[in-house]
Parts: sequence; structure tokens; C-alpha cells
Amino acid sequence: MKKIEIFTDGSSLGNPGAGGWCAILRYKNNEKTISGGEKYTTNNKMELTAVIEALKALKEPCEIELYSDSIYVLKGINEWLENWIKKDFKKVKNIELWKNFLEISKPHIIHINWVKGHSGHKENEICDKIAKKEALKRKNQC
Repeated sequence: MKKIEIFTDGSSLGNPGAGGWCAILRYKNNEKTISGGEKYTTNNKMELTAVIEALKALKEPCEIELYSDSIYVLKGINEWLENWIKKDFKKVKNIELWKNFLEISKPHIIHINWVKGHSGHKENEICDKIAKKEALKRKNQC
């Protein structure tokens, strides 16, 4: 199983508002950056979308070190998801995104790591900048 690193961030201008996401995927010395956004969304949706889109970009099962500054993503994956499944996602926000995450993450082994946002973490700063650019693109489309 390939071992890769994924760095993600999401942004929204207003919450809700125009939003963007970014992910950096790194395998050995190879790196790929992907990004996108939506015209009307929330920060949490963009944080989770960044993770989902990064996983979708993988072509085979991988062992992943995932880095995010989102407590929502971190706790969602590590703490809340198991109970949400047991309760059939009752009263859970972003159900479709979480179900999508569950499906797309199945073949992978994921270790999630929290990084403090806006603290100089190189990849997080890059993702933050790109996610904000994506959100601004959507805001200017309105």
C-alpha cells in the first residue's frame, strides 16, 4: 500500500457564503494540488469536501496521513462518525457529504492529524490561500 500525505483546507466568505476548498496530495517527491468551490456553502462543507475530493483523486488503496485544521473533520472522523452511523445520521448536518466520505474512504487506511490554522504550517497556508481564491472566484460570479 502506498503511503501518501494529504493536506486540506476549506474556506467560506460568510458562513454560509461563497466557498472554496484545496488539497495537496504528496507521494514521495510527487505532488498534486486540486481545488474547487461552490457559490453558496459553509466552511464545514468546504473542509469536508476537500478531504472527499482528495480521496477521489487516488487511483488505488493507500495509507494516508491526512492533515487538516478542521476540528469538525477531525472529530467527525475520529469520534462522531461511529455514533452517527448507529443512529442512521439523525440530526446530523451534511449527511450526504459524510455518507460520501464513508464510501470513498473504505479502501484506505486514514490517520488524521490536526494542524493549527494560520500558524505557519507550510502546506496548510498554501491550501488556505488557494481555498480563499476559489471562494472569491465564486463570490465574484454572483
